[in-house]
Amino acid sequence: MQSTFTVNDISVFKQKVLNWLRKFNTFCFLDSNHYTGHHQWLIGAGAVRQYQSSGIDALPGFELFLNQRPSWLLGHLGYELITFERTSHTFKADHIQFPDIFFFEPEVLLILKKEVLEIIGSDPEAVFQAIENSENVHTGTTTLSVPVQNKIPREEYLHIIKRLQEHIHRGDCYEINFCQEFFAEGVRLDPITLFAQLNTLSPNPFAGLYKTNDKWLLCASPERFLKKNGQHIISQPIKGTMQRISGTATEKQQLLQSEKDKAENVMIVDLVRNDLSRICKEGSVKVDELFGIYSFPQVYQMISTISGALQDDVRFMDIINATFPMGSMTGAPKIKVMQLIDQYERSKRGIFSGALGYFTPERDFDFNVVIRSMMYNESNGYLSFQTGGGITAYSNAEKEWEECMLKAKAIKSILGNE
Repeated sequence: MQSTFTVNDISVFKQKVLNWLRKFNTFCFLDSNHYTGHHQWLIGAGAVRQYQSSGIDALPGFELFLNQRPSWLLGHLGYELITFERTSHTFKADHIQFPDIFFFEPEVLLILKKEVLEIIGSDPEAVFQAIENSENVHTGTTTLSVPVQNKIPREEYLHIIKRLQEHIHRGDCYEINFCQEFFAEGVRLDPITLFAQLNTLSPNPFAGLYKTNDKWLLCASPERFLKKNGQHIISQPIKGTMQRISGTATEKQQLLQSEKDKAENVMIVDLVRNDLSRICKEGSVKVDELFGIYSFPQVYQMISTISGALQDDVRFMDIINATFPMGSMTGAPKIKVMQLIDQYERSKRGIFSGALGYFTPERDFDFNVVIRSMMYNESNGYLSFQTGGGITAYSNAEKEWEECMLKAKAIKSILGNE
């Protein structure tokens, strides 16, 4: 069954929805935060059926699951998912423990477009009333004081960047996305309230709150990985970040004039074009926008858009084998830099720099890049988030450290780390 309802005050209703979601062990709340997009919200709650797996057969197994019947599916791909580009697992510790791949068909689906809410499920009216009767989630200033630690000390980070540049000068790679983890142990907190605060402080077009049993993702991502509509597919990699202070056109122009950021961006655009050319019709892959400068609450981002027309009979597994993990979170050439990432990074990435999103019953999909996010394991109390940047021959190690700190600023502030 499905019914539509009018939502008069979206901001209040959002807080009620978040509280209503507490009763589900599995849910996914995707929020575009009023940025241009197909849905304002897409929410799946409860699992009619689900697929989760890690290891060599995870992706082929999901392809079989996807083909069982047409339905909405929500879930994620973890960075370490084994594809043609990645043939082995990292052995680093993983305290969050998301599987490499997890998708579920929801018991209840909610789709908000403007002020119209569509509810699909066994009793849409009862769902709507249950949400209306829920209390609001508190979104005010946090009172948390979570002691966040760096997995990599500053001096070691600077040394690693210089080592990576040695690889670049030797010709091992052109660019590498290097990340570091921030973490806290023995943490007890309310992820739903924390997400509400994060989403208020840093509203982004690919935000999401995602739960699978005791594992949580609180995501404030500005980046799209892949979107498929019919045979049309697009990717929108981000490379280039600058702090937003005054919000003036002159300030934005500074990012556009950065040769280092443009060099990073164009290398990833070339990588994405190459990835898409493996699954798209000959001559159809094009760059729709190069070096677009977009404003977000804390930063400006340089975003490019690449699109193509998929070849006939291309499977989802083929698309992921050709494009995942995304170039903006690896570098170029992809296989070599993934080896260097595994060598030099101190933490398993897991769901971080993976993808969160959904499938429609028509097998169209839209996935973000999991960045600007917190991961939390409710059972062991481990809280984690990671930041990073693209390292090139032009990179300044001190500035790369500062960029990591800038990207971590919004999350650290709501954890009481000013």
